[in-house]
Amino acid sequence: MTNFRSILLEKQSFDLWIFFSSNPEQWRFDEGPAENATGNLIFDTVNSFLQHWPNTRYRHNIVPGVVPIGTLLYHGTPLDTIPTEPDWIATDPEHAILFAGHDARDGGGWLLTLAATRPLKVLYFDGSSAAKAMNGTMDVQFLVAWGDSIPERVSDSEVIKVLCTWGKKFGIDGFARMEMDFEVMLCDFTAGVEVVSFLHVVVPENHTAFPHPPPFDSDIWIRTFEVMHAGSWHNRYPGDSRISLDLTGLISLYDTSLAPSLVPVRAGLERCDHRVLGISSEDISRFMRELTEVVSRPDPVGSGIDWKTLIHVIVDRYADRLELMQHILNFTSSNSQELLQRAKLAQTQLRIMLTPYLLYSTVVPCPGTSGVNASRWASPMFRHCATTHTSAMINQKPLMTSSERLLLKAIEDTTREICRVTTKMWADGVMNGLDSLFPVEIDGEPEVTRLMAEWRENVQKLMSWLDWSVWIKCRPACGPEEMCFLPTWPVSDPSRQPPPLRNPRHTADAEYLADRVRPPSKGQAIADELVFLGTPAEDWRKPQPKCITRLQPYRF
Repeated sequence: MTNFRSILLEKQSFDLWIFFSSNPEQWRFDEGPAENATGNLIFDTVNSFLQHWPNTRYRHNIVPGVVPIGTLLYHGTPLDTIPTEPDWIATDPEHAILFAGHDARDGGGWLLTLAATRPLKVLYFDGSSAAKAMNGTMDVQFLVAWGDSIPERVSDSEVIKVLCTWGKKFGIDGFARMEMDFEVMLCDFTAGVEVVSFLHVVVPENHTAFPHPPPFDSDIWIRTFEVMHAGSWHNRYPGDSRISLDLTGLISLYDTSLAPSLVPVRAGLERCDHRVLGISSEDISRFMRELTEVVSRPDPVGSGIDWKTLIHVIVDRYADRLELMQHILNFTSSNSQELLQRAKLAQTQLRIMLTPYLLYSTVVPCPGTSGVNASRWASPMFRHCATTHTSAMINQKPLMTSSERLLLKAIEDTTREICRVTTKMWADGVMNGLDSLFPVEIDGEPEVTRLMAEWRENVQKLMSWLDWSVWIKCRPACGPEEMCFLPTWPVSDPSRQPPPLRNPRHTADAEYLADRVRPPSKGQAIADELVFLGTPAEDWRKPQPKCITRLQPYRF
């Protein structure tokens, strides 16, 4: 045991020598991410794919995927005929039935159930990409369909036809999107699917028409709520698993090498205001070349790394602990001993987060050390924490696609900032004599009030920068007859009035788009029925969770 320990200490010392002699400035605690960094945004959007809750808020990506063999898909219609041209199918029957009842005057509609007979090749647009809204929800689809984020087109019916025409030469069967629940724009109802059933179902007659609001105990609200209820089943990880994404083909418009023109467009904007409006023609051409290369691949490519799981492991590791730190630090007291004990609790939690990286060879400097040396002693922990999930991937790097290298960089950027902030906080606590495993004798009392305030600010900034949707929740939790709900299109659409634009350069273009993008006729009618739930524009722009009743009468 002694020999092993000596060898271990020698190896750690050698590692530290290599580390500091090669790049001593790489792990500085005073160097945070660049102001317009996007690695954190790519990390979070990938972690959120096919999850309803986070995609209610953000979008910016397109990913190839497949619908597996045997998957059931649903189409609701007032007609007793199977579509002969591109149309919409839902992943849950509750969503499809909402459309089966439109225009029903005899109390009935038709529900078509299909099963995939082979893997269906799809492209997934993230975000609320089926929402016919003016805030950029369909920007990426327009780029693919017409090579412009503001096309001179008028309806979602044209979007599906043009996308299917474009995708046919690549063998694409459909396009996955999210509305109140997930859907697929299926290009051919005779290719890759078979009919399981085509049932004439009871759909109560709807006598209400826009602009007269239906009563809150009417059937339209029952059916509407159940669509949102079905969508809520996919709120969190792993999301709707009936669509399997291939992250080796991820295309993100947060990739600054792919779309550099969007960097100044996003500058100074909140994430909820990010969109593709303003992308240059050169970047559109580069985007389309990249997309064409991805969808033309005949065989699976890439390193074989499970990126989805890796990202989720990192979120699992830090989400609850950072939230607990935020709670512990949300504390004030005029009693110095109470404040000291609270600071020690926070210090213990910081040490728990960093336990796998606390080296036996660590030497804490004398109290009062100032300048760069005051925290450099903790840099080895920072480095090990930041690189532990990715350092072994160097051998796979030659096999990685450009999408995988983008993912790797996003993970590296995200873990680096998490570890920079938490390691610095822990080191400051050690130097203030708060850590029982790393005792430091200090003169006088530790500056607990100042330290707690700094920690509180650091954790708040880190969590805001990460912006993980796992922290967006109803507080307090909803009761058994309630559901936690985020406003989503078309429910709570703020009476179709666009919020103030954050980029005045494109006001005319955006108003033009808002006037022209409309759902297909039956979707428009349903949207009209739900517009009475008008939500303040700011709540729509930055949706906040709230508890709503699962029983009649409904309130959204």
